[in-house]
Amino acid sequence: MSTVERSAGGVVLRTIHGQVHVLVIRDPYRKWGLPKGHLEAGEAPHEAAVREVEEETGLTGLILGPELGEIDWVFRTGNARIHKFCRFYLMASGDGEPAPQLAEGITEAIWLPTNEAEQRVTYENARQMIRRARTFLPWEVL
Repeated sequence: MSTVERSAGGVVLRTIHGQVHVLVIRDPYRKWGLPKGHLEAGEAPHEAAVREVEEETGLTGLILGPELGEIDWVFRTGNARIHKFCRFYLMASGDGEPAPQLAEGITEAIWLPTNEAEQRVTYENARQMIRRARTFLPWEVL
């Protein structure tokens, strides 16, 4: 039997020197991924996505875009089997430098061109979210 957990996160885009970039983070396992985190009680997925991206990256003033889809995976913590579902949203960030949330084990937050971000991200299901985000380009917010 699995415990189900729900999370939300974002594929955050910014145009830098005329090229669209994606914000990627290095997690506590030293893997590259996208910012995300748990839903709090009574919180809608899109609200959690914005809050978690802000917390993990230090960016503010994010512009929330369309939902990109949901990924899921199963992992173990001790004797518990966890089935996690994470819904991702397209987001835009106009300015500000990312500051990784060191207290949560996020050691880096960097902007990479979309192709490089897709290659750098460790997990295939997260790479799928970057590919989906690219289908929305050009996005009028950028």
